[in-house]
Amino acid sequence: MLKIITDSASDLPKSYVQKHGLHVIPTPVVIDEVDYFDGDTIQTGEFYDILDDIKRDIRTYHINPEMFEQAFRPYAEAGDSVIYLCFSTGIAGTFNAANIARTNVLEDYPDFDLTIIDSKCASIGFGLLVSKLVHMLEQGVDKETILKAADYYISHIHHVFTVRTLNYLIKGGRLSKFSGTIGETLDIKPILIVDKEGKLSVLQKVRGGKKALKTLVEYVKTNAHDPAGQVIAVCHGEDQESLALAKKYLAEQVSPKDYFISTVGCAIGAHTGRGIVGICFFDADDGEFAEYFADFNPAF
Repeated sequence: MLKIITDSASDLPKSYVQKHGLHVIPTPVVIDEVDYFDGDTIQTGEFYDILDDIKRDIRTYHINPEMFEQAFRPYAEAGDSVIYLCFSTGIAGTFNAANIARTNVLEDYPDFDLTIIDSKCASIGFGLLVSKLVHMLEQGVDKETILKAADYYISHIHHVFTVRTLNYLIKGGRLSKFSGTIGETLDIKPILIVDKEGKLSVLQKVRGGKKALKTLVEYVKTNAHDPAGQVIAVCHGEDQESLALAKKYLAEQVSPKDYFISTVGCAIGAHTGRGIVGICFFDADDGEFAEYFADFNPAF
């Protein structure tokens, strides 16, 4: 039987995961030298309450080969065919670790059919990609067609996001303390994207949180294909106020078909803080896969 699995950097809502019976491998997060697992042994509300204390020692590490082996072996034993969609290699080392595990499992199960896909995505953009392929799987679409669709959607997905504070980027070494301190003083907000190689890139910098959210929406308006016909994915770091404002600006400017809302989990939130807001969408229609998506809406 064909299965699709993913990891928790996809930030898929728990309701979606439960409804579709999706196997999500949790990302490890270390809090004050104690290991937890994203969405499994720690949930987002508790995590952000801890994260708000900038003095706490919080870090993540990617899922290691041993963890992947534990995840893959039951499928190998059952004779299943598997597609694993992983967190972008431009951000984490998950893809390489998964391939090491695959090699190890194949020593015992040489016929195990496991395809590992670098999503080149993060957070709910990653989740949106996964939801497209799960939708096809549930219609009985064959593996070859699903893999072809994965390549297509990866090439057409966009992520744009901002953060409320630069403190976590400073703490994680992604921004120098000098530049970050000046940016905080001037209320500078970076507008970031995940580029076509799956790497983080600064698109521009603006002053003020409302201006940042309006800039995200302007990016959607400029780059999205028929946004009124799309389900637009929006993620946030347990920040309902910013989420509501982002949806307000989206409704005014592009009037999406619907919203697929998600909370950013530990894998990404540890490096951004509570105030992250991201918007993800496609710059093309469903192309040759349109027949499968007449009723597509992952929000339901």
